Amino acid sequence: MGRLTTHVLDTAAGRPATGLRIELYRLGAEPAPVATAHTNSDGRVERPLLEGAAFTVGTYELHFHVGEYLRRGGLVLPAPAFLDVVPIRFGVASPDEHYHVPLLLSPYGYSTYRGS
Repeated sequence: MGRLTTHVLDTAAGRPATGLRIELYRLGAEPAPVATAHTNSDGRVERPLLEGAAFTVGTYELHFHVGEYLRRGGLVLPAPAFLDVVPIRFGVASPDEHYHVPLLLSPYGYSTYRGS
């Protein structure tokens, strides 16, 4: 059964990003909200963001609310912050597979990849 998962690591602090809000959208004529979640103490979302029959071929976008996470951790960010919401747009061609989209985060940069 295919599914979409994610996790977030705060590379500047050297630990998982706890309590970071994530929103998932399915893109089409209009973006459609699919799920909202927060990371746990391991930087992971407790359940797949999307799975089974609801996980279909298409283009999706994850919105990682990094600005509010960094501020809550006590970091003073400039106004406006260099990174506030990090969008990651990706395509799902094989919804029977596991798509893992992690975020490696610092206040001034990020990276992602398709994990396992």
